Amino acid sequence: MKIVKITTEIKQIELKTPFKTALRETSTVEFVRVLVECENGFSAFGEAPATKAITGEGIEDILNSINSAKDSLLNLSLKDALTLLHKELKIGSSAKAALDMSFVQLLSKENHKILYDYFGAKDLSSLKTDITISLNEASIMLQDAKNAYKAGMEMLKVKVGSDIEHAIEVVRSISHELPQAEILVDANQAWSRADTLRFIESMSDVEVEFIEQPVVAYDLEGLKIITASSYIPILADEAVFTLEDVKKVIESDSADMINIKLMKCGGVTKAIEILEYAREKNITCMLGSMLEGPYSINVALHLALAYRDVIKYVDLDSPLLYKEMPKELDFEFDGCEIKLK
Repeated sequence: MKIVKITTEIKQIELKTPFKTALRETSTVEFVRVLVECENGFSAFGEAPATKAITGEGIEDILNSINSAKDSLLNLSLKDALTLLHKELKIGSSAKAALDMSFVQLLSKENHKILYDYFGAKDLSSLKTDITISLNEASIMLQDAKNAYKAGMEMLKVKVGSDIEHAIEVVRSISHELPQAEILVDANQAWSRADTLRFIESMSDVEVEFIEQPVVAYDLEGLKIITASSYIPILADEAVFTLEDVKKVIESDSADMINIKLMKCGGVTKAIEILEYAREKNITCMLGSMLEGPYSINVALHLALAYRDVIKYVDLDSPLLYKEMPKELDFEFDGCEIKLK
């Protein structure tokens, strides 16, 4: 079936509380929603959020990219459109992701399959997501962590900034008050090599699942030194966008684990390439996300069902941060548990 129409709109979802990391702060999820329609009446949505600090793409960049690509994609089959998108079109990774997830969903419909079945999922039991504890004053972060844990969130992704003493205080206090919680520490590139090693030394009596991207993305040598020195696993995030990035990080022993995000790699098609490589090489993965809309979270969750053997950590908590739970989701959130509706 051929693509006959591609349209876009800008959407916003208000958050319960401001989302703060070392890279940015926002009170809303703002994203481009794309609708791809085919000649037989099938249609599918894709989405891409504005994450200029990470992918370099703001809302206008994503809109302009999709609009510039639209004429080249019309009247193509879905497979030809995917080939053109990933091999020839020079647009940003988030814009590619929005189009890619639309095309892949349409392929699943063309094959008369539910998306998780199209991906090859066999185990449809519930998934478990973490929830983000935004960067803030130590006392506020501790209270946010307590509230989240009380609401059934067993896995806490703690956002920390460049103040290493603050980071140590926050993680230690959360661990002390919530000893049963799983703590994931995300520095978002905010630390130096020395600060990272200082943090690791201070955690000798604290259980930390991993430290995510402690140093700037381009400092692979620093990441490698830290990984070799750390008893806490190191997760690469901003350092790995593409499969080539992943291979470079893994083959150089620069990190123990990787964080795959549709918006970084350019969509489901490229995420699957990375996941297949991870499966082959026995690499532990997190399937993560930016602050995203419900349709892109849907697609990521369907994918997580199919690759639960390599995806140890799921970071798809955006709907839990929305002020109101959206109707578009294929899944239900119950504390940290995510189940198909």
